[in-house]
Amino acid sequence: MFMSSASAGVVANGSAAAALAPGLERATVANGCFWGTEHMYNKHFKNKLKHFRVGYTGGKSDSVAPSYRQVCSGSTGHAEALQITYDPKDVSYEELIEFFFRMHDPTQLNRQGPDIGTQYRSAIYYHSPEQKEKAERVLAKVQEEHYKGKKIATEVREAGVFYDAEDYHQQYLDNNPGGYECPSHYLHW
Repeated sequence: MFMSSASAGVVANGSAAAALAPGLERATVANGCFWGTEHMYNKHFKNKLKHFRVGYTGGKSDSVAPSYRQVCSGSTGHAEALQITYDPKDVSYEELIEFFFRMHDPTQLNRQGPDIGTQYRSAIYYHSPEQKEKAERVLAKVQEEHYKGKKIATEVREAGVFYDAEDYHQQYLDNNPGGYECPSHYLHW
């Protein structure tokens, strides 16, 4: 099972990234409501990932972390996202990104199912030039193999400041069995 870690990654005020332990890497994705994204990665990868946390990224960088209400208003430009710390010996970045595409509809612009707004956009936030190249390669493969005739709307952007979501959002569906889960979060292929 994943372990949530508020200390892995960007500190709460967004001013600096915490150092990763040697050999570990970070992946950041957004594909609709972060509760379902977190839950699906947890179920699928089990012990292969070291840490995870849900939060906000991709919008305005401020010295103060935005609230869930602010993000949902659309005023911050942030997306609901999942940030993962993993060991590439256990799981590859490509596997994480392919799973990202499998678990949502990447052709929907600024929404997933009934969740509508830029905070629900499909995005991959890369942490290195190598991750960018790998993400673009997986996107092209998925476009060709699974979405001919429909354009994938997923953004591939450099990772910026990641703000932890409020504590009650962390491991939400594990802590609230039967809670809201986006109906578009399932394995599409």
